[in-house]
Amino acid sequence: MVVDTETGKIVEVGNGSSTNQVVDEVSDMHGRYVMPGIMNAHTHIASIPTYWWNDGKEQRHSDSREFNTMFAVRNMADAIDHGITYIRNVGAAFDIDIEIKKMQQKGWIRGPKVMTSGKAFSITGGHGSGGGYEVDGVDEVRKGVRQAMKNGVDNIKMMVTGGVLKNGETPDDIQFTPEEARTAVEEAHHKGKTAAAHAQGNAGVKEAVEAGFDTIEHAFDIDDETIAMMKEHGTYVVPTMNAMYAIYKYGKDTVPDWAREKVIVNIKKHFASITKAVQAGIPIATGTDAGTPYNGFGNESAYEMELYVEKAGMTPAQAIDSATINCARAMHIDDQYGQIIPGNFADFISMEENPIDDISVIQRDKDVYQNGTRVHAQTVAEAVKQSRVTGKVNAVI
Repeated sequence: MVVDTETGKIVEVGNGSSTNQVVDEVSDMHGRYVMPGIMNAHTHIASIPTYWWNDGKEQRHSDSREFNTMFAVRNMADAIDHGITYIRNVGAAFDIDIEIKKMQQKGWIRGPKVMTSGKAFSITGGHGSGGGYEVDGVDEVRKGVRQAMKNGVDNIKMMVTGGVLKNGETPDDIQFTPEEARTAVEEAHHKGKTAAAHAQGNAGVKEAVEAGFDTIEHAFDIDDETIAMMKEHGTYVVPTMNAMYAIYKYGKDTVPDWAREKVIVNIKKHFASITKAVQAGIPIATGTDAGTPYNGFGNESAYEMELYVEKAGMTPAQAIDSATINCARAMHIDDQYGQIIPGNFADFISMEENPIDDISVIQRDKDVYQNGTRVHAQTVAEAVKQSRVTGKVNAVI
């Protein structure tokens, strides 16, 4: 693999030695396994995942922009050190992800590249309303989406249904009307942006698919009719299975009883729905809902892939696709990300063992490269080592 370190892109791949390029430096991978960097299509970069496993000793929801920004910077560093080279953020108070993206692009902070959504859209008092846009009616939705795009977002996130982590609602609670949902999608697509729908119950998922959302987040309950609609519309599903599993497994006595009860009621049908989607060939894009209880920015993305294999019937190769090329296609950036091919950015991870044989090896420490530069070394002693290559072209063999 030959990389132009000025552009950060791959210029040649093949077997043996490069025949077409004059290279300045060669890095020998010594028989390691290489795959594209992990992509995560559902994160909340300004959230505070450590609140839960520290027994609530940290303040989870702060009114301070500075407090949330500090955690965003920390979460970004955790993500890149664990092989996550690209994220789509789908809800950040104060539009923090927009500024985080700028800082990452300038090299001021370490972390994955970011697709932004800014503040998510909810009805007044609805799911996620605490840190998002509260809009009611078609005109408010239209105005809000246009304002979000003016602010600089890449994607529009809409809370079509209720959810787990807000009391007084359920995943089956439809919150936006079909007209409101269609308006959000129409405005986003008109400007070449993507649109993601938080939709959990089956009726809400159908509404979101009909409205034309590019991705359905969570999809707790989907039937055969919904599967057929997804095929017709080319809809991607972002399962966030670990968000449910982590609360189910670790949340007793720390996550509120009303939230955990919703998980217990829905987790089996959620996993069954994702299995059904996989069997039907619905494209799956990896997303974890990072920032929710016991669900951070470390190995949770790689563990999400293991859940797809263990709980949803994917092969390891399919799980890897879900976190690479499928994510890139869902976010409409597959012309530059998600594969190790000429023209794509050289964002990849390197491991000692083959993840096709055992998907769990991706959770182990690994080398992480971004734009052809190693940004995380596998050994602990070199965990934060930056190995920028001098000169224009770097060949990785």
